[in-house]
Amino acid sequence: MIAVRPNTWMVGAALAAAFAVTGCATEKYVNTHVAAVDEKITNTQSAADQQKARIAEHDQMLARLDKTSREAYERAEAAGKLAEGKFLYNVTLQDDGYKFKLNKYALSDDEKAKLMDFAGKLKSDNRNVYIEIQGHTDATGTADYNMTLGEERAEAVRLFLNEQGVALNRMNTISYGETAPVADNKSKAGRAQNRRVNIVVMA
Repeated sequence: MIAVRPNTWMVGAALAAAFAVTGCATEKYVNTHVAAVDEKITNTQSAADQQKARIAEHDQMLARLDKTSREAYERAEAAGKLAEGKFLYNVTLQDDGYKFKLNKYALSDDEKAKLMDFAGKLKSDNRNVYIEIQGHTDATGTADYNMTLGEERAEAVRLFLNEQGVALNRMNTISYGETAPVADNKSKAGRAQNRRVNIVVMA
């Protein structure tokens, strides 16, 4: 029997064609995966830029808040109680019927009426808000006594708001006692301003 040997040029052509096909496939594979990696890098950079923008906005917002509101926001963040991480507004129960009498924490009828309006606003907005109620006093009395009195004032507000339908687990109280005055304790008018409750509302 005589063996038939393929022509050398035919073998070479077949190999060249195979390499050409393999080369095209490899180049296409590489290009596809490089494009996918580039897209991932672009998306990651975009996400990083958005995160930087959110952090910058967060820092600017904190800088605009007063000390006690800023502390309330940070406590809420630490407790994981902020759904969107936004400060909404701050209400000070102080003037026009909100002044607490010396050594007193009970709410007057006028204060209750205004707190009812406040609770109605919270419910009509239908927001899953977090509320910190901050009790403050003037400098009359000892520091320990004032810390307790501030907590009693904040708690009186919290319980009344709960009676109006605001969930207890959305509210927290804290007392600053006499440590965060907004006016001079040397005058009667100044002391009256310091006897107050701040309500910090966040979402």
